[in-house]
Amino acid sequence: MNRTLTFNGHEAAVLAKADFMAGLDYDEAEGLRACATILLCDPHDILFEEGDKAAYFYCVLGGYVRLYRHNGDGRQADIRICEPGDSFAECLIHTDETYRYGAQAMDHAVLARFHIPKVRQLLEEQPRIGKAIMRSLSLHLISTMECLASDRMQTAPQRVAHYLLTHCVEDGATASLRLPFPKNLLARKLGLAPEALSRAFSTLKRKGVTVRGRAIAITDVNLLRQV
Repeated sequence: MNRTLTFNGHEAAVLAKADFMAGLDYDEAEGLRACATILLCDPHDILFEEGDKAAYFYCVLGGYVRLYRHNGDGRQADIRICEPGDSFAECLIHTDETYRYGAQAMDHAVLARFHIPKVRQLLEEQPRIGKAIMRSLSLHLISTMECLASDRMQTAPQRVAHYLLTHCVEDGATASLRLPFPKNLLARKLGLAPEALSRAFSTLKRKGVTVRGRAIAITDVNLLRQV
């Protein structure tokens, strides 16, 4: 961890598609990128813990990062799984605060790490960047509300079915997909315990869902939609 590099072409392309970069002109985008360094993380590296002084916000350029919180007896609860293009902790740009959750790399992750004091100074010179960041935060809020509604209203098989239907490649009545990460990470992403995910897949097997490792086949898309 903590090996800083310059942006390569692929990393720059992923960063350019991040929500907080949307609508920025060349000079604004270059100014924001100048506030960042590239960070390489090994699996299970801790980026920061809840309560640490907030010095950076991040954008995932490769791999996956989990955001989590501890409770009083030491257990952890996953808040979000960040994928390439996702950003986190930018809400702390406008507050002099500590991180409200922990962040951990789940595999060999590549991150853009933005120095918050530099970004604050940049916002005074280029206020349109602040509007782009505000849009990103608004999208995070909407996503959080949808996730909360899903947790409250959907059963485990319904959460899994929704994920499959929104990520699969359809071919008429059938569909397929390959998970980009292990199933235990999918469980975290959907807010499920690993055993609950296994039971959900067992239930969906009766609806034509076949799981072989990371490869998933759906024999009847319409039947799965009924779930």
